[in-house]
Amino acid sequence: MANSPRTSASVRTIIATAAGVGAGNVVDHNPMATLRAAAPGDASRRSRVCCVGHKEPMSIAAALRQIQERKLILPAIQREYVWKPSQIIRVFDSIMRGYPIGSFLSWKVLPETVSKFKFYGFMKDYSAFDNRHNPTVDIPTDREVVAVLDGQQRLTSLNIGLRGTYAYKVHGGWSNKPWSYPERRLYLNLLGGAPENELGLKYHFQFLTKEDLEAAVADEGKVWFPVSEIFDAAEPAAMMQIPAKYGVGNNETAVALAAKLWQEIHHRASLHFYEEDVQDIERVLDIFVRVNSGGTVLSYSDLLLSIATAQWEGDARAAVHGLVDSLNQTGNGFNFSRDTILKSGLVLADVGDIGFKVKNFGAPNMAKLEAGWHAMSASLHVAVGLLSDFGLSGGALTADSVLIPVAYYVHRRRLGHAYRESPGSREDREALRSWVLRSLIVRGVWGSGLDTLLRDLREVLRSNGGSAFPVAAIEQAMAFRGKSLAVTDALVDDILSLEYGKARTFPVLAVLFPHVDTRNQFHIDHVFPAARLDKKALTSHRNANGTPRFTAEEIEELASLRDRLPNLQLLPGLENIGKSDRAPDEWLAAEFSSQDERSAFLARHSLPSPLPHSVDEFTAFFEQRRANLAARVRDMFKIRNPEPARAQMGPSTAGLDEELTEGDYED
Repeated sequence: MANSPRTSASVRTIIATAAGVGAGNVVDHNPMATLRAAAPGDASRRSRVCCVGHKEPMSIAAALRQIQERKLILPAIQREYVWKPSQIIRVFDSIMRGYPIGSFLSWKVLPETVSKFKFYGFMKDYSAFDNRHNPTVDIPTDREVVAVLDGQQRLTSLNIGLRGTYAYKVHGGWSNKPWSYPERRLYLNLLGGAPENELGLKYHFQFLTKEDLEAAVADEGKVWFPVSEIFDAAEPAAMMQIPAKYGVGNNETAVALAAKLWQEIHHRASLHFYEEDVQDIERVLDIFVRVNSGGTVLSYSDLLLSIATAQWEGDARAAVHGLVDSLNQTGNGFNFSRDTILKSGLVLADVGDIGFKVKNFGAPNMAKLEAGWHAMSASLHVAVGLLSDFGLSGGALTADSVLIPVAYYVHRRRLGHAYRESPGSREDREALRSWVLRSLIVRGVWGSGLDTLLRDLREVLRSNGGSAFPVAAIEQAMAFRGKSLAVTDALVDDILSLEYGKARTFPVLAVLFPHVDTRNQFHIDHVFPAARLDKKALTSHRNANGTPRFTAEEIEELASLRDRLPNLQLLPGLENIGKSDRAPDEWLAAEFSSQDERSAFLARHSLPSPLPHSVDEFTAFFEQRRANLAARVRDMFKIRNPEPARAQMGPSTAGLDEELTEGDYED
């Protein structure tokens, strides 16, 4: 190999080591990897030395070439790509350190099974604005394919970092403008390690735009090198030219970093695949869900959507994606998943068994779903519009599943958007609103035993929901399934302990104060200003003789009460901004000119009179407001007819499911 005059001895040494020919090569401890390094052109003559079910380890570059050639693909079992840039950077940092990045699970899909699925390619150029979905690929049904069941996020991250781009929104940018999502590539600083950071990163990787690169030209401590060039440099000779190309050919740090990255990408067989070849879909599905349960839990809907796609005449995946995207743009925005929408489809189509099982996604049920998709989509739009009218959005909706019975009620009555505004429907809307918000307040209603509950609610709505929302019957069914909305001391205490910023807090305030028109913009406001109960502000209070007004224990207590529900109320956005941090009694006097108006305001919000003026009066105010709210909670949560019709419901299923998921619920 000829050496450039600019190539230092250290370059030649590192290149030789990276190629696997140096005497000191200790990169690979796997005997098969060593054999491959010694005889890279002799792969066809090597016997496969591995355990049953395990494929021979491969390098990252080899895996990406298979992705590039669409030899390694994704079934529709997979969710969309969800990793953030920092996660990609962390995986590249791990690679540079020689850390394992986990094993991978692939599935050999035989020709007779291929026709049951829709397949996708790996994401290469991700954009949070307009390119979040994997590209479709057409696979001939006369050959087998290898599909990735576990490891999509990691492999996609490697594909984006080494071959593609990542476009995410700039801080403060408009979410609906394309220029707020500039294209970024992954770069490595060749002149040094990562600055001090909380993620524990050693190597300085960063996603940069063209503008970022231009701005960094004058920084003598950085030479940004596009990581994609390492992937393109398949041979050591090509890698050797990289440091010189960026003017750092004689910098040992730069040479070592480039060589290390090349070695980890092209030379080290670091990816270990376990291959499943069974064609039993239920078994593969079970394996898939279990191996993914350590991270963000994946559901059966990811696989079932691909089966639905095979059964529909149209593209089920496109239909579901389009509906999800459209629904999530309603009002202030929601975060509904494919799971929720597919489950809604099964319920609205009156499919008997609504569980996510392969048999429920057979041709007959999918024909019903496809035939009624337009009407179901319209009902879901009305239902999401109602949730938005109730003041809910992605941040305040603690359980997406509440959408399903609302949509079924709308669908059953064939209600359109006019229902949301009709004066004649006001009382019915209020009954629906109260039930929705209360069901979101009580912990665990939409957790375990969901399918059983949804079937029960569907039956109640089918039998009793023809002309009005049957609140009493609905709550009877819920109570029998261990999902009672009845008031208990524990529930009251749980509700009154809610804090500012928690997802359940807005629904609580909205249901307790139905005078609030949640179609307008309302803010959660501190009755007694939060700024006055800040620890630093409390510490500054002094007695007449100069001693601290509050002890350390009193300061802790006051600060802990500041964000609790008894000190919170809902105010119109502009009104809340104008209130600022004025004393509550002063604000009330300035806002309402007459005593009658002030009294009416206090009564509407269950506020004691008089409102506090100083911190000294806050504790007494807090305790009285808490008592007022407790009384209101007990009144609002009364069940109209608490006796459940047990004979119609069958045996209760509450118990083990509740115990297993007890720790799953968050505020």
